[in-house]
Amino acid sequence: MTYKKRLTLLILLDSLIVTSSVFIAFWMVYPSYPGVLLADELWMSAIAFLVFHHIFAVVFKLYNKVWSYASIRELIVIVKAVTLTIISVGVLQFFVNDQIFRRALVITWLLHIVLIGGSRFVWRLTRNRYTSRKNDNQKRTLIIGAGAAGVMIARQLQNERENAELYPVGFIDDDLTKQKMEILSLPVFGRAKDIPVVVNDMQIEHIVIAIPSLHNDALKKLINQCNETGTSVQLLPKIEDLMTGKISVSNLKNVEVEDLLGRAPVKLDIGAISEYVTGTTVMVTGAGGSIGSEICRQLIRFSPQKLLLVGHGEFSIYNIDMELKTTLEQQYDTEIIPIIGDIQDRERIFNIIQEYHPSIIYHAAAHKHVPLMEYNPHEAVKNNVIGTKNVAEAADTFGVSKFVMVSTDKAVNPTNVMGASKRIAEMIVQGLAQQSTTKFVAVRFGNVLGSRGSVIPLFKKQIANGGPVTVTHEEMTRYFMTIPEASRLVIQAGTLAKGGEIFVLDMGEPVKISDLAKNLIKLSGFTEAEIPIKYSGLRPGEKMYEELLNEDEVFPGQVYEKIYVGRTVEVDRQLIIDLLEKHEDYNNVELKEEMMKIVFAERRVLEAMKA
Repeated sequence: MTYKKRLTLLILLDSLIVTSSVFIAFWMVYPSYPGVLLADELWMSAIAFLVFHHIFAVVFKLYNKVWSYASIRELIVIVKAVTLTIISVGVLQFFVNDQIFRRALVITWLLHIVLIGGSRFVWRLTRNRYTSRKNDNQKRTLIIGAGAAGVMIARQLQNERENAELYPVGFIDDDLTKQKMEILSLPVFGRAKDIPVVVNDMQIEHIVIAIPSLHNDALKKLINQCNETGTSVQLLPKIEDLMTGKISVSNLKNVEVEDLLGRAPVKLDIGAISEYVTGTTVMVTGAGGSIGSEICRQLIRFSPQKLLLVGHGEFSIYNIDMELKTTLEQQYDTEIIPIIGDIQDRERIFNIIQEYHPSIIYHAAAHKHVPLMEYNPHEAVKNNVIGTKNVAEAADTFGVSKFVMVSTDKAVNPTNVMGASKRIAEMIVQGLAQQSTTKFVAVRFGNVLGSRGSVIPLFKKQIANGGPVTVTHEEMTRYFMTIPEASRLVIQAGTLAKGGEIFVLDMGEPVKISDLAKNLIKLSGFTEAEIPIKYSGLRPGEKMYEELLNEDEVFPGQVYEKIYVGRTVEVDRQLIIDLLEKHEDYNNVELKEEMMKIVFAERRVLEAMKA
C-alpha cells in the first residue's frame, strides 16, 4: 500500500471513530433525550473533536507510525493525543456553551482510546496471524538466551517473517524463573543442558546464541554443545553493539574459530593512552599490514593531530588511508598523511621523520613468514634488522619520544631465520635504549588470528577447495591472539615504556594446530570424513612448541593486566655490526649461521646470569 493510500485510509478511519464516539457518548449519557443527538452543542463538539484530533495526530505523528510493529510506546502516544483532544474540546465547550459535558467527555475519551488504539493493534494481530506461518525456505530457529538481546532478535524475526530466513520456535535459558514460560508467544523449552533434546524434539535447523555478554570458556562450551547437535550456529555481535542499538537480524554472524579461542580482552588504560597520543603526531610503519592497519584504527579513536601511514605497498596504504578518512568524516579530528616509503631506504626514512617530527613511532613493518624467510635470509636481514635499525636510529636522531617495535614469540630461543632476525632487531632497539633519550621498547606476542599469511586463512581456502587441510604435526602447538588484541597491546606498551623493555602478553594456554583445523572443519559444516586432515611434517625453521619468554628473561609479576616485562641483556654489539656489514657476502646457509651466533651468544649470557 502506498503512503498516500495508507494516510487517506487512516484519516477516514479516525474521522469515523471520532465522530461516532461523540454521538455514542452523548447518547449513553443522555439516553432519555433522543433530541440531544440533533442539538447544536453536539454537532459543534463533533466538529471540534475532528479538528483537534487531526491536529494532535499530526503533532504526535500518529499517521507516520508503522502500526504492524505497534507496542506500548505507540499506545502511550495515542493516549497523549486523545487526552489533549478531550481537554481542548472541553475548554472550547466552556467558552462557547458556558458549560462542559464532563461525563460525555470522559466516555468519549475512553471510546477513543479503545477504538483508535484497538484499530491499530487489530491490524498488527491480523498481520501477525497471516504472516506467522513458516515459509518452506525458513529455518526453524532456537534462540539461546531469553534476555533483552534474545527477545529483540525474536521480535525482529517475527516482525520480518515474510523476508527473514529464520523462523523462531522458542528459547533456551538457564534462568530458573523463565522455565516453562512464554515470551512473545514463544516457549522457553529448558536450560543449556537440554539443547540436544530440544533440537531433536523440535526439529531445530538453526541456533542463534543471543548472549552478547558471554565470554571465554562459557561461550566456547556453549558453542561446542551446539555444534555437537550438527545444527548451524550463529552469534549475536558484541555487547557494545547492543548498547548502541546496532543489533538487527542482519548483524548475526557465523561462529568463527576466533570465538572458540577468545579470551577476556585486556582493558586499555584509556586515560594514559589519551595523555600521550591525543594531539600528537604519530607514525606507523607497515601501516597497510594486518597489525599496522589495526593499530591505526585503534589510534584514531584517541584523536592524534596527525597520523602518518608509512608503507611500501601502494594499494595497502591506499586502502587504510581511504578507510580512516571515511571514519574521520564521521567523528574524529585527525590529519591522515599516507606516505609511500621502504624502511630499507635509510635516507627516505630519515627525511620522513625529519619533516614530520612524530612524537611516537609504532614500527610494525616486517617480513614474518617463517618458511619464506628460511629461503630468503638476506631479505630477512635487510627488512627486519636493517629496516628496524634505520627507523630506530632516525627516531633517536630526531628526538622521537617513544618507539614501539612489534615483535614475535618466535624471537624466543629462535630456530629459524625469521625469529633470529626479529631477536636481533630487538637487540638493536634495546641497545639504543641505553644511550638515547627516546624510550625504545618491543612488544612480543604469538600468532595473530586472520593476519595475512597466518594459518586460518590457509585452512579456510583448503576447506573451500574440498580439502585436505594440511597440518605439519599432530602435536604442534601455538599461541594465538586476535588482531585487535595484539594492536591494543602495542598501543598500551607505549604508556608503560621506560626504555629497553620487552613487553609480553599472557596469552593463556597454547592451542594445538590440529584442534584448530578440526574446529574449523566443523564450523564450516563438514566432517573430517568429508574434509580430511593431512599431516605434512615440520617445515624448514619450524618448532613444535613456541615460547613467549625464556624463563630467565622474565621479571616476576605483571606490570599491567596480563602484561609482563622481560629482562634486558647486554649483548656483543660487534657481532651485530659485523653481520650488517658482511651479510651480502654470505650464502644462505652461512648467513643463518652468523645470525644464530648472535642469539646463541645472548643465550650464553643468560645462562651465566642464572648460574
